[in-house]
Amino acid sequence: MSTISITSPPARTRPAAASGGYFALLPASITLIMFFALPMGMMIGVSLSDPRTSALSLASYERFLSDGISLAGLGRTALMSVLVAVSVTVLAYPVAYFLARCRTRWRALVFALALAPELAGVVLRTYGWLIILEDRGFINDVLLSLGVISSPLPLSKNLFAVVVGLTHVVLPFGILSLTTSIQGIDENLERAAQMLGASRLSVLRHVVLPLSLPGVVSSLLIAFTMAASAYATPVLLGGAGFKVLATMISEQVLFYINWPFAAVMANVLLVLMLAVSFFGVRFEAFYGRRRNGESGGAA
Repeated sequence: MSTISITSPPARTRPAAASGGYFALLPASITLIMFFALPMGMMIGVSLSDPRTSALSLASYERFLSDGISLAGLGRTALMSVLVAVSVTVLAYPVAYFLARCRTRWRALVFALALAPELAGVVLRTYGWLIILEDRGFINDVLLSLGVISSPLPLSKNLFAVVVGLTHVVLPFGILSLTTSIQGIDENLERAAQMLGASRLSVLRHVVLPLSLPGVVSSLLIAFTMAASAYATPVLLGGAGFKVLATMISEQVLFYINWPFAAVMANVLLVLMLAVSFFGVRFEAFYGRRRNGESGGAA
């Protein structure tokens, strides 16, 4: 009579590579803690101190919520950032689609021109727009010489000038984000839609645009956060009367020496950017789950 012996498989040992992966995250984690988390914690602590006695107080937050100038600066910052985000995404999409689908030598030229603004500093580019948009700038001089207008148009020292300047600064980042997203779309989907009778515009509207929505969201988020934290462009193109949170923080630190109130503004600006980023990422995740669900149902 034969017997069959059953032996249990040996216990699986945790691979060394798994534990080594955590050590690989250690340098980045230490860097984030030292140069981001710790300074942010210190800034929160400064915002909770009284500017006169340095005692624990919420006076700076109460002042921000009750001060019409500060709330107006917050609203102006949000409006400026939204306009820049929309402008960057709308202008970047055609260029990104061309770069993602072009296979000729023109692709390298257009790509170089799209990234060329990054070769110059932000201040230099902003001064260039100041020369173009000011009262005696290029645009007004041409229109006045042609007799189209009788007095200079208010193209500088306002919201319009700041949005134009920031759009120029942030546009390359929007192009890169959208190009990466569109390159991930299978070109056969576009060909199939055209073979079924869809026009080029219909293909872009019903195929390419929905599939590239993650890139659109990324472009909006990048442009919004970069515009909200911009300082040089609002100062140079907006003038003294154009107050956003970044310029108001600088004034509180350099002129009024009120560090707690400046820290409050910085915290509010950070919360604004984090809130917009959070809702943008949640929307992108929701859209991804919905698209995967529809694909699974169709399958």
